[in-house]
Amino acid sequence: MANIDAYHLEAIPVFYTARMVADSGSYSPSAAKPKAVVAAWQALGFPLSLLEPAPVTLLQLELAHDQAYVADVLACVAENGFDNCSPAVAKSLPLTSGSMLAAAREALKNGLVAAAPCSGFHHACYDHGGGFCTFNGLMVTVMTLLEEGRVERAGILDLDQHWGNGTQDIIKRLGVEKQVRHYHPSMERRGNCNAAGFLKSLPEIVAKFADCDLVLYQAGADPHIADPLGGWMSTEELQTRDRIVFEELAVLGIPVAWNLAGGYQRDQEGSIRPVLEIHENTMQECVRVHVVEAKTVRQVNEQ
Repeated sequence: MANIDAYHLEAIPVFYTARMVADSGSYSPSAAKPKAVVAAWQALGFPLSLLEPAPVTLLQLELAHDQAYVADVLACVAENGFDNCSPAVAKSLPLTSGSMLAAAREALKNGLVAAAPCSGFHHACYDHGGGFCTFNGLMVTVMTLLEEGRVERAGILDLDQHWGNGTQDIIKRLGVEKQVRHYHPSMERRGNCNAAGFLKSLPEIVAKFADCDLVLYQAGADPHIADPLGGWMSTEELQTRDRIVFEELAVLGIPVAWNLAGGYQRDQEGSIRPVLEIHENTMQECVRVHVVEAKTVRQVNEQ
């Protein structure tokens, strides 16, 4: 961990509220997953600082989405990304994006990291949802930070299994290609084939964000080889992926706000325990880099 700044956190800021949890009534567990993930992290005794996110406003949602689409989804007269008009989902959406925005602001503030235990973003396009995604909290966050002048350039490192078509749609529609750097393995045709080669190249990929003020990292669980919608990385390889991302961004001195993304495995009892294990490993690597090892570096430097 040489070259990593001696500053560290005593606990990882996690922006969570029970109000961001909903039953989506669909195949995807993403809308209900935050509660289970946070409970799993707490059960393992990770050093966490749970903080209440504020909901994003209508104006903030409209920085990344069509005004009529936002209004219709929240009024439950247009389908959300789960192909229904659930009032429970509609009520949770401002807080889901709010969690991502709050984590980004905190990462900029502390200069290191913060977590948003939410998903369901990157397939949401400018004027419609899809793929279990309704509002693109990644782009809502980036556009809000750009609007506020908190960043000049932001990165989105999307390591979910699937291409973030919604993210790219919004970037193109808003003409912010110079302000937003967006990366997914499919852009270089590395996905779904060679995990070892991808992990070897990952430090170079992260280095492409060196001129960004902040990186939003989608730590997707669905690239797992046993995921019904994934299929090319083992549990250990996914954990190595997360370790490399956190280490390399720390070396570069770039704050990172990360979220969950993806994950559709279930065990024999029908629970999402296999997905929770992947998200537990991501938090373990975040803690290792920003609490445990960074603290050790500081202690050595102080001797």
